[in-house]
This record gives sequence, C-alpha cells and structure tokens, in this order.
Amino acid sequence: MAAIRVFEAAARHANFTSAAEELGMTQAAVSYQIKGLEQRLGVGLFVRARGRVALSEAGRLIAGQVSGAFDALDEAFGRLREEDESLLRISTFNSFAAQWLAPKLGGFQLAHPGLAVRLDNSEDPVDFARDDIDVAVRGGFGDWPELRVEFLMRVLFAPMASPSFISQHGPLDTPGQIRASRLLSPDDTWWPRWFAGAGLSDPPPPSRGGIRLDSQPLEGAAAMAGQGVAILNPVFWRAELADGRLVQLGEAMLGNRGIWLVCPEHKRNAAKIKAFRQWIAHEVANDPDAATLTAPARSGPSVTLPK
Repeated sequence: MAAIRVFEAAARHANFTSAAEELGMTQAAVSYQIKGLEQRLGVGLFVRARGRVALSEAGRLIAGQVSGAFDALDEAFGRLREEDESLLRISTFNSFAAQWLAPKLGGFQLAHPGLAVRLDNSEDPVDFARDDIDVAVRGGFGDWPELRVEFLMRVLFAPMASPSFISQHGPLDTPGQIRASRLLSPDDTWWPRWFAGAGLSDPPPPSRGGIRLDSQPLEGAAAMAGQGVAILNPVFWRAELADGRLVQLGEAMLGNRGIWLVCPEHKRNAAKIKAFRQWIAHEVANDPDAATLTAPARSGPSVTLPK
C-alpha cells in the first residue's frame, strides 16, 4: 500500500520530487518505492529520460483507477471522522448519571444542537485505548496517570428517610436512634464514617439480613418507598429533599473522595470534549450545593446544606 500511495502521488504530479515533498519523503525513497512496485508487477510504470519521468502506457492505464480508489478511501474515512466529531460518548457511575448529570444534559444538547450525546451508565473503569468513550466522570482521588483530570466536586453523605418511615419508626433525631433503625445497605462504608463523624465511635451492630442495594438510585428509591434509612449524597437528592419525599437526618459529612472529569490528555482540546468540559464546569459552579464543594481534599469537616 505504501508503494501504491507513492505511485499515485508521482503519477498525479508527473514528478518524483513533487511527490516526495507531498509525502514527506526523499526523492530517493520515492524512486525506491516505484522501482520495487515495478519489480512486483513486472512492468514499467514510468518512462525515465534526461532526468524527467512520464507515465508509461501501463502507468497511464492504472493511474486514474488508483487515484479514484484513494479518493474513495478518503471519502469513507472523512465520513467516519465527521460521524465521530458529531457524537460525544460519556461514561459515568450510576448515581451521578441518574441524579445529577442526566437531568441537566438537555441544556448541553440545546447549546450544541449538532452534537449527539451517548451516556454510558457504568461503574467499570474506562480504558480509553479500548473502550468507545470520549470522556468519563469518576469518583476517587484523581490519581489516574496519563489522563487529563479535572476536579468537579467533593462527595457528601447523610442519612435520609421518607416522612412515612420517620412517622412509623421514629423518632430519628439522634445518631443513636438512626443507628438502631432499619439501615438500607448497612454494609456501605459510608455508614461507619457518618456515625464516627456524628460522635459514635462504635460501629453499627452486625446486620442480620436487611436490604442491600448496589447503587444510590436504588437506595434512594427504597428510602422514598418507606423501606428504611439510606445513606445518600444530598447534592444528588436536592429535588427529593426540597419537595419532602426525603428528609435529611442530621448533618452531611464530607467524604475523602471527589468526583472528577477525565479524558485522554491528547484529546482534551478536541472540540466536542472541550465543549463538554466547559459546560460541566459551568454547571457545577452554578449548582447551589455543588459549588460549595469545589475545593479538592482527602478529608474535611461536616457541613450542613440548606434544607
């Protein structure tokens, strides 16, 4: 293929030097590739005389078809590039996707009507070299080498329950009362951290049975259905807290992890990725809760959000 590409350029220019300049090669390298191709075909493709070259009869026979073939290839890859540039593929974890990002994505779509968005809801780490993903949002400490990492917000967690559960199983005014109630996903690592931050150093007693769920959206849904007390991020459940479907029990604690935007370093300024980076930074800055959590840290004091 390399030799055929050299032949196409040399035939189009009718000049080895011009072909070499176009392809970033030396004239000697062009001559070598042409000679090798002629030997493989068993026919001469150029007539050489007095330092000049011209297509032979065999060369003229195939030159147009070869150029047409390369034009077709260029058009095919051009369509692929256009399709790739018009589709933004985002990967993020369940709770961020369902409770924070998805409700806001319509605004991004309105601002960029020519850009389609595909949201991949997954907890699995992204391998940008293998997976068909442009940008990801992940929780952690931001220590992902060879990736462009931008901090979005810190993580909060607090117990929440429905008004009906509180009326049937309350009062739930103290950390001790909360610990003695029905905890959803009692093995969640946020529970002992929250109780320790609330002044209870001993962990909750071992759970016998109970409901164990694998994501905040499921835990929040169960809590709103009156199934127990869930440990959730208040930033993600702002609407449910505001309309009374959930009640926050006590103060929200700052976790030692953050939420980060990541993408390949060499793609950070691709038009579609740059547009999303700017948009999500603006959304975080204008979120009344998330905007207070934009200083990355591994640990921090408790904070109380407006109820």
